[in-house]
Amino acid sequence: MIDATTLVSPISMGKPVAMRETWGQCLVDLAHRYSDLLVLDGDLANSTRADIFAAAYPDRFLEMGIAEQNMIGIAAGLATVGYVPWISTFAAFLAKRALDQIRVVVAQPGLNVKLCGSYSGILTGKTGKTHQAVQDLAVFRSMPGVVTIAPADAVELRGAMDAMMEMTEPVYLRLTRDPSPTIFPPDHRFQLGRAVLLREGRDVGLIGTGVQTLRVLEAAELLATEGVDAAVLHLPTLKPLDLHAIIQLADRTGGIVTAEDYSVIGGLGSAVAETLAEHRPTPMRRVGWQDVYGESGPNDALLEKYGLTPGHVAAAAHELLQSPG
Repeated sequence: MIDATTLVSPISMGKPVAMRETWGQCLVDLAHRYSDLLVLDGDLANSTRADIFAAAYPDRFLEMGIAEQNMIGIAAGLATVGYVPWISTFAAFLAKRALDQIRVVVAQPGLNVKLCGSYSGILTGKTGKTHQAVQDLAVFRSMPGVVTIAPADAVELRGAMDAMMEMTEPVYLRLTRDPSPTIFPPDHRFQLGRAVLLREGRDVGLIGTGVQTLRVLEAAELLATEGVDAAVLHLPTLKPLDLHAIIQLADRTGGIVTAEDYSVIGGLGSAVAETLAEHRPTPMRRVGWQDVYGESGPNDALLEKYGLTPGHVAAAAHELLQSPG
């Protein structure tokens, strides 16, 4: 057993829950306990579900309009006088339109601003390439001082948000649009910088982050029917990264496959490859967007076209296991 992680067993897929719905309700719950919590929205409240908070706390909800740069500047000002601003917008807009303001007035002074990027990944309700976040993980995990979190389900999201309110540094929280199954029990405890071992295995190590971890678990089930014993490690935080868990998994299995609803450049796959190259060189494969932009389409069709299905993860594991050396 990999002692650097919390083993969750057995895993069962629960009722699908939309992460954005949980995010909106959790903000309301947090506001009951924290009088300094505010929400700033970039004219997307009915999409991000910040409107749940707005209905409960209209005096603590600030509508900024389609002006992301100004929204970040105002959030920074509020943080300097003791408030804890939570930003409501799409991941693509947060990582692009507001990037310079985040870098200069939030990250460099280390202000307590919660940067919440909704509609991350490829499944964004047919909004197309302009609304799909391709570079957000690379942007925020490379920005000094910014914690980067990508929860797997609604349960882990709640734990992450509780932890975020206790932090004083900037945090980027990656959120998805559509309902997805829950895998963690209600009492699961999120730990910043700590990986979670979801499945033991000796033949190959599969590593996921965000909701892609659900498809990684399904890939492990596929592999099991084919006689391959796959371990599954979930990384809910890309920064700080659980280096120890990654290295231990490589030691145990001798081969790693990463999978993410993101580009193979700059995200989970890059972080794991960097870790292994420096600490424990290991054969690996990266499943993710292959340096492309996405497009509009039904969810299943997009996952298939861009190689993100459980079958693609399983195929990468087979390729790794069959490769020489």
